[in-house]
Amino acid sequence: MDREGIMAIAKTGAKTSIPTSVKTNVKVSARTRPLMAIIAKAGLLLPLLVLFYGPGTLAESSNELRLERAELYGDRPVREPMIARHPEGDLFVAGYRRSTDPNMSPQLWRSQDGGETWLPVDVGSVADGARGNSDVDLAVGPDGTLYFVVMGYDRGAFEGVHIVIGASTDRGDSWRWHTLAQERNSDRPWVGVADDGVAHVIWNDGRGVRYAVSDDRGQSWQTRPRIHPQGGSSHLAIGPKGELAVRVVPISAAGRQVHPGVDHIAVSLDGGDSWSSQALPEPLEWSSNLGQDGKLPRWVEPLAWDQRGRLYSLWSSGREVKLAWSVDQGVTWQSTTLQVEESNAYYPYLIARGDGEVAATWFVGEGDELAVRLAYAQGSFANGATPAISLAQLFQQPAWLEVNGEVRRDTGGEYLPISWLDDGRVAVAAVAQHGNGDRIDGPDAEVRQGFVWRVYRLPVRVNGQD
Repeated sequence: MDREGIMAIAKTGAKTSIPTSVKTNVKVSARTRPLMAIIAKAGLLLPLLVLFYGPGTLAESSNELRLERAELYGDRPVREPMIARHPEGDLFVAGYRRSTDPNMSPQLWRSQDGGETWLPVDVGSVADGARGNSDVDLAVGPDGTLYFVVMGYDRGAFEGVHIVIGASTDRGDSWRWHTLAQERNSDRPWVGVADDGVAHVIWNDGRGVRYAVSDDRGQSWQTRPRIHPQGGSSHLAIGPKGELAVRVVPISAAGRQVHPGVDHIAVSLDGGDSWSSQALPEPLEWSSNLGQDGKLPRWVEPLAWDQRGRLYSLWSSGREVKLAWSVDQGVTWQSTTLQVEESNAYYPYLIARGDGEVAATWFVGEGDELAVRLAYAQGSFANGATPAISLAQLFQQPAWLEVNGEVRRDTGGEYLPISWLDDGRVAVAAVAQHGNGDRIDGPDAEVRQGFVWRVYRLPVRVNGQD
């Protein structure tokens, strides 16, 4: 969760085109440019590239993720957004705004035309139990039940105060809300739904990772024993057979509590009745204050399962972003490097599907150079085989935040969500906000805020699979 920004959702469905730029990774010296121009004009460039670099390199370069569109929606900043996709095709986006009221009504958008237009969703009133101004998560069950979990945050005390969850069985038209926790230090909730329809929610409170489930489409919730007595709830992933994986990290309670040495993956193979602690693919160094001490900032350390039951973990170490996978529920791991950036990479996010398909985002650099990377990997992951990796060009969010009188580019949260779309595409919900945060009047009123819906075309592999 972003410690300075609290929940924002735009209320309008208007959209504004975002200009995009394309950068090339191929560097040609001034001395060779005239010769290259002659070769290209003669139609000899492609054969020479194949001859010189080989067909494998050429196929790799043609597999770049291609941006199809980027549209801005809304009139208020949407920090740390989340995406959910309904089985009938509806898309949902939530996020949080900079509000001092932990009991404000959460807000949500819905698109019923594949992301072309978005309209606000009435999720109910505070009297209905819909309240919160911080971290959110969305999930949709196989029966179409939509779950929306929200955290309330006291910005004056810098601590969470409650966790609530809403459930809708009619694609967001009506909601039933429940309070899961009403206590100080409540933090970072996540929700997921297994194929049997059981919904699972985790959060933390400075005294370990809390856990609750619903087996009646969100009509009631049962609190289960803590998953771990220490640490924070960094992420939740649910596998194709109901396998549960929870990323337990040393920092919890909005950064107010640190449990050194607590850094592992909790795995359950019996629907959450029992848990085992699995070691990480490699040890990580943690900052206690989101990187203010010079260490790499970490908060959400994502996990994902594909339909074959592989468990994936994504993390960064300096400039290097790594992906690991396990075929035995986290007991053993194999890993590969997705990318080595020119600056530090941090705040990753991860989704997976099918048989070895993974999409990921992360932030690169800081200040004026702050940017976002999208990556896609696909492979058999068998017998040590590494996946084919495709990257999108770095892009910059139209997001700024004023801190101590200085306006700087901002991440808008500690991850950037991704969603699979139809027809070989993937979407990213990026953040748009100007430096004065929630204020929508004054000198910056003309600057649009909300979320940027970025759609990318996945590459077509040489074997014809996308």
